[in-house]
Amino acid sequence: MTAEPAPAGLVAGLDVLQRALDYTSAALATTTCADVDRPTPCLGWTLAGLLAHMEDALDAFAEAADGAVGLHCSGPSPLVERVERLQVKACGLLHAWMEATSPTVDVGGHPLPVDTVARIAALEVTVHGWDVGRTTGRGSAIPERLAADLLPTALQVALGDDPRFAPPRPVPVDAPTGVHVLALLGRDAAWR
Repeated sequence: MTAEPAPAGLVAGLDVLQRALDYTSAALATTTCADVDRPTPCLGWTLAGLLAHMEDALDAFAEAADGAVGLHCSGPSPLVERVERLQVKACGLLHAWMEATSPTVDVGGHPLPVDTVARIAALEVTVHGWDVGRTTGRGSAIPERLAADLLPTALQVALGDDPRFAPPRPVPVDAPTGVHVLALLGRDAAWR
């Protein structure tokens, strides 16, 4: 029995998703128990709340690889356990998308191409990785190549007026691409 080829466009999305997961994994490695109650760039969220959201998002994006997204919420857990689960789920997410066979994903009754969903996952993973790194004060800027690959998706999200994100912020035209990605999702790259 031979494996079916991946749907068109999925490979490019997986490359971006892999780089997003690598970036965010490095940011997660900066967390300590002392950081858990710190505010994050996500207005009104502590690091603990952000990590719970990230875990829920990884679960949803992994489910999307099967062709539909369900919504679940993670309960509170100690920081070390949560970070370990996030790392395991990140690996599982990539594996799930490598096994995807459906050309579309049903998101609330709206079919989206798998590459689009993989790129949205990469965007969310990256931006929340940046949030984690900013919260701990030990993260790094979004790598330029990753930011360039995420910029079109960030622009689509911003133009979609998604209420889950703050309104876009103005930035200088010559700012790094990562700053533009963050600004499109309502983030201030200078947040401390």
